[in-house]
Amino acid sequence: MPSFRQLPPSLRPNVRSKTAHPDSASIHVPVARAMVDCAVYCQGTRLPGKYTHAAALNKVHELEAEGKDAFAWIGLHGPDERQMQAVADVFGLHPLAVEDAVHAHQRPKLERYDGTLFLVLKTVNYVEHESVALAREIVETGEIMIFVGQDFVVTVRHGEHGGLAGVRKKFDASPASLNLGPYAVMHAIADHVVDSYLDVTDLIETDIDAMEEDIFSPTSKTNIECIYLLKREVVELRRAVAPLTVGLQRIGTDHNDLISTEVRRYMSDVLDHNIQASDRIASYDEMLSSLVQAAAGKVAMQQNIDMRKISAYVAIAAVPTAMAGIYGMNFDNMPELHWTYGYPAVLLVMVIVCALLFRAFRRNHWL
Repeated sequence: MPSFRQLPPSLRPNVRSKTAHPDSASIHVPVARAMVDCAVYCQGTRLPGKYTHAAALNKVHELEAEGKDAFAWIGLHGPDERQMQAVADVFGLHPLAVEDAVHAHQRPKLERYDGTLFLVLKTVNYVEHESVALAREIVETGEIMIFVGQDFVVTVRHGEHGGLAGVRKKFDASPASLNLGPYAVMHAIADHVVDSYLDVTDLIETDIDAMEEDIFSPTSKTNIECIYLLKREVVELRRAVAPLTVGLQRIGTDHNDLISTEVRRYMSDVLDHNIQASDRIASYDEMLSSLVQAAAGKVAMQQNIDMRKISAYVAIAAVPTAMAGIYGMNFDNMPELHWTYGYPAVLLVMVIVCALLFRAFRRNHWL
């Protein structure tokens, strides 16, 4: 039995039309507050005008009834439960996916609910800073959830970065991409997000190179806390990028009935870029682990050098301390005690012995 989404518009039940009617209860939910953009596309062109989420879908049904290929793209930013539920009622989204879209904090994944794909992407943003030592955060993450059906795309974004205005503008100017349908929107967004992974990894590599140069510089003091900070950010980046590989692989193999061959080819390119970013991040993680060991060795060496210097100065100071202690006992039968030049002679002996010890320690690189 065909699913609700697979039925032609003329045979679909009136549940959706009732939901999209102005008298519906969903109209009272201020979806417009969370809506960034809403557009209807028909045969490679964006139709002029502004639409609500319900009006956009009704327009798509009208165009489909005329035998035209059309779909709607609705973009939301940080919707609450009522706003998201209003959109879900119109587009027939699965409650489990709707819950994930509202509460966010999801791992990258791909799920299918009948004829609708639900793709979760982690967005990443590089936080500019003067140096790693002064930074509190290097990489910040957000999320983009994409619902893709036969004639609609619903994107839900969480976070202050990762806006899709540039993606939509580029997509609107490409009739060839528009003709590929709603799954081409999914590719455009995924391609944009994965390309940002590569950009961020390039910037992270600059930080790692600077830190590596600092660690192996003999004149600089090593701050291991900075390495742990950068390693924590790389781990966060790995959690955002690596799990997406599985979802992108499934797009190319498991959903041939939904996604056209051309779109799957484009998605394969996105998969290659994501694997490249994952490999970079894995190498950064290993490099930082090596830097931690190198920094620990450098700190141990610095401590050893400091202890040698302290020991050398203690040995030098022990000579006058011992002589002053001996002559401070004030016995009558002590060498040169009643000699006129006894005091300067003792001082001279102290200076000579200390100078000889200092020379010996300096020659052995203890001082």
